[in-house]
Amino acid sequence: MTGILGKKLGMTQIFDEKGKVIPVTVVEAGPCRVVQVRTKERDGYEAVQIGYEEVRKVRKVNKPMSGHFKKAGVPPYRVLREVPMSELGVGDVITVERFQKGDRVVATGISKGKGFQGVMKRLGYGGGPGSHGSMFNRAPGSIGGSSFPSRVWKNTGMPGRMGGGRVTVRNLSVVDVRPDQNLILIKGALPGPVGGYIEIRKED
Repeated sequence: MTGILGKKLGMTQIFDEKGKVIPVTVVEAGPCRVVQVRTKERDGYEAVQIGYEEVRKVRKVNKPMSGHFKKAGVPPYRVLREVPMSELGVGDVITVERFQKGDRVVATGISKGKGFQGVMKRLGYGGGPGSHGSMFNRAPGSIGGSSFPSRVWKNTGMPGRMGGGRVTVRNLSVVDVRPDQNLILIKGALPGPVGGYIEIRKED
């Protein structure tokens, strides 16, 4: 499996050979450096920890992480992720050249936070009549009986915080790879805002 970290730059559209419009998300991916190697003998599984976006002001890195990077002999990075790869060593660099046009990939990121929302927006509830004084417009409705069960049912849909969670989108296709610019163009939308970090892995 091949993985890489990047930053979402936004969406645009390109045209294929037949003149068909393809909506794509542009990701500035890599170069990423291997910071640590996980082995089956020591850790019970095989993976590599990769870093993305080098920290320019070293004084902003705390002591535990500073020691972690110093042990590996690499500069400090802002983002660290583990990717199930086994053929790499500490200090190796991963670029977008590992991906090709037509590859199927999985993208993971933090979705846009939408704050505290009601049940209609958060869970798709229908709500009540909007007129004639029903007094029941966007409310959640009954959440539990008074005599039985005398409590709120487990997993009852309620208002609450929406978005801002880890989201994985599968079965995406790579439309174009531009190694000279460290860009990878992926068909469709990816989770998160512009400037958000994206983890891209090839499909299993």
